[in-house]
Amino acid sequence: MEKQLAARLEMKRISIAFPGVQALSGVDFAAEGGRAHALIGANGAGKSTLMKVLAGAYGHYTGTIHIDGQEAPIRTPKDAKRHGVQIVYQEVDTALIPNLTVAENIMLERTVHDMKGRQWINWGELHRSAQAVLERMNVQVPTRKLVQELTLAEKQMVLIARSMTLDCRFLVLDEPTAPLSQAETEQLFKLVRLLKAEGVGVIFISHRLPELYEICEDITIMRDGKLVVRDEIARIPQPKVVEHMLGAKLDGQFPQAERTVGDIGFEAKNITDPGKVDGVNLAVRAGEIIGLAGLVGAGKTELCRALFGASPSATGDIIVRGRKLRVGSPHDAVRGGLALVPEERRREGVFVGESVGDNLTAAVLSRFAAWGSWLSRKKEKAAAAEMIASLGIKTPSERSLVRNLSGGNQQKVAIGKWLLADADVYIFDEPTKGVDVGAKRDIYELVAGLAARGKCVLYASSELPELLGLTDRMYVMYDGTIRKELVTKDTSEEEILLYSTGGMAK
Repeated sequence: MEKQLAARLEMKRISIAFPGVQALSGVDFAAEGGRAHALIGANGAGKSTLMKVLAGAYGHYTGTIHIDGQEAPIRTPKDAKRHGVQIVYQEVDTALIPNLTVAENIMLERTVHDMKGRQWINWGELHRSAQAVLERMNVQVPTRKLVQELTLAEKQMVLIARSMTLDCRFLVLDEPTAPLSQAETEQLFKLVRLLKAEGVGVIFISHRLPELYEICEDITIMRDGKLVVRDEIARIPQPKVVEHMLGAKLDGQFPQAERTVGDIGFEAKNITDPGKVDGVNLAVRAGEIIGLAGLVGAGKTELCRALFGASPSATGDIIVRGRKLRVGSPHDAVRGGLALVPEERRREGVFVGESVGDNLTAAVLSRFAAWGSWLSRKKEKAAAAEMIASLGIKTPSERSLVRNLSGGNQQKVAIGKWLLADADVYIFDEPTKGVDVGAKRDIYELVAGLAARGKCVLYASSELPELLGLTDRMYVMYDGTIRKELVTKDTSEEEILLYSTGGMAK
């Protein structure tokens, strides 16, 4: 890509409202080509909404957008792309076509544009063009592979590659590193540096502060739909950033309450899912929080799905409170006292097109059924309202659609559904992915509260600080197997990483 003149983007007095909520109130935002700009704030602060305005996803805003001093009337995604604005959303599966190949997904928009007046596609040229983009990004993904066969990290890279096929002056990355390993994150950063060198402006939304300080020159902090601070990132210490985000200092991120640990309440024996999980054995005591550590691709998600009956090919024994279960499906798992909060909350954890109340009560509808058939909407609404209040879910009402909530509040809904179900075993798969520091603390409190009630908790995460701050013991996974069992108070990040990468102690 040839060097282009660095552009300047200005968004002035941007306001937008949705039913029951004022999402943005007179926000000013500016970014420069050739620089990376961190856009952060607590969940619900309005940062993703602001970028969706820029990307043309929300056209009913007030205010103006200017590029290089000229007004850019962006009201649709097509308008945004015409002005050189590209966005890669956090929920990658919503933007990809699973039954098309990698090349077809990467070249999708270019193909649609080039097909005007043509009757055929040069498939060889399409794959060569896609391969060239991937090679420039240093991404090793076969162009003829179906997207549905890719890992989450690979799907993320395919989306970024697609944005590179069109004229791009400003690239918005919404939580791009959430599904990536450390090596994949470093690969992404190399690409960001390349784009900056070519004059592209990168707007980087992330809750991982250290990586923002590594890759960004500028920072904008939002809170409650308003601009709080805009400055060069090197001028603001990390603790001050958190304070600006929350409006208060963050004290004691991890719960310190003592818990009473009882007998073994959950056992998994010889769990095997061909090509994914190989002979895993683990046990969780009542009142214990057990971590499941490992890098991206280690098999944590696959193990969680196998334990919950979500993989038909999985075998092995599941024992809850001394009783062996037949877990052939998620329905069997729920009946046996298991609950899973999955990694992909929008695709598997919540019904985004349904209300908050309907989501919260979905797993326990029989509790509100009169005479075995008729639902008592009054009881259902009361239970949902109580859960909304106890979890601090920010929503205008229980009737609001889940798709309109922030990521952190969606995650609280996904957890709250299972709190109402009162399961014996709670399995959490990356529950704080894409969640701000304030919402993370709320989730930690919820998890610790479950353990305090004597529940068995299995907590899968690639975030080492939260495993060290929250768990009692942990199993470290590598290549679909348990590499090591560790007592949390006696281990360190270095030891966890050693086993996560397949190493063994001397």
